[in-house]
Amino acid sequence: MSARPITLVLTAAGCPGGATLVRMLRANGERAVTIVGTDARHDVAGRFLCDRFATVPPASSEEYIGALAALVERERPDVLFVQSSAEVGPVARARAVFEELGARVLVASPEAIRLCNDKGAMYAALGGGRVPQPETHEVRDLDAFVAACGRLGYPERSVCFKPPVSKGSRGFRILRPHVDHASIILYERPNSVVMTLDEACAAFRHLDPFPRLLVMEHVDGPEHTVDALSAAGEVLLHQTKTREAIDTGLAMAFRTVARPDLVGSAREACRALGLDWFVNLQFKGSKLIEVNPRVSTFVYQEDFILPYLGIKYALGELDEAGLSAAQARVRISRRTVRYYDQVFWDDTSCTSST
Repeated sequence: MSARPITLVLTAAGCPGGATLVRMLRANGERAVTIVGTDARHDVAGRFLCDRFATVPPASSEEYIGALAALVERERPDVLFVQSSAEVGPVARARAVFEELGARVLVASPEAIRLCNDKGAMYAALGGGRVPQPETHEVRDLDAFVAACGRLGYPERSVCFKPPVSKGSRGFRILRPHVDHASIILYERPNSVVMTLDEACAAFRHLDPFPRLLVMEHVDGPEHTVDALSAAGEVLLHQTKTREAIDTGLAMAFRTVARPDLVGSAREACRALGLDWFVNLQFKGSKLIEVNPRVSTFVYQEDFILPYLGIKYALGELDEAGLSAAQARVRISRRTVRYYDQVFWDDTSCTSST
């Protein structure tokens, strides 16, 4: 290894993709990487995988930025690498605090993050036919909710709805005119998202205020993701993968594919939203479903470790020729599956025995 060693602070070290990210950053083949992990919980797996670890308050806490800044001041990392959707907004708004301490902050602007996190605002910003997306109606009362379902073809066609601002699959439901609840209870896990319009109306009828909702056409087709590195809205590197074997909202298997049409849509979306650094754009069929302004679960290659390449770009070590050479190395033969692993430790705070 000939490149100078670097240190990075990695937030949300206990997130689903955190363990593999730590391992692959260390497997870069060029330099030693010291990783200082953080998480709101003290007992996450990342605590035992990173070189050092610190607990911080949740991103929603007023104390979060102060605690993270104190850690950055103590560790003096080259890069602050943010993994969690909940953290990118607060860190972006406090960017100057961390940059004054010498850390490169790999998050988009507060406005770009706001647009991505509010799907109603995102769909509006990407309107005009530039990026294929589901037909969507924003509603704020029950009558408008029912009318939007009708305009989208219900009951002849299934429709779906979700809050504009949510995390993961929270609040997402598919509306169908006929639902076999007995089969769902007997043969499916207790996380079905299918219901009838009457059931949705019964649930919402007495809500005051009525929740802001997006009512959307239910798009069929395979799911794909474009993982990108972007700068000033321009995609510098990208990799497209399938999303397969969904379990509790997480894809459990992936394979890289060549989908220039989706890459084209990703370029348009990143440009329109003004995105920087790592972006995860999810498609169903050819239509853009959501944009996450953060890292995702990557399909890694030994010679194409997208988060490490982003760090090199942030440090000024990759020029246009280097980016082109890296992009040319992406292989569409790559496959991966997630699996569960465990870490073990003795909790010395436990003094009693049974």
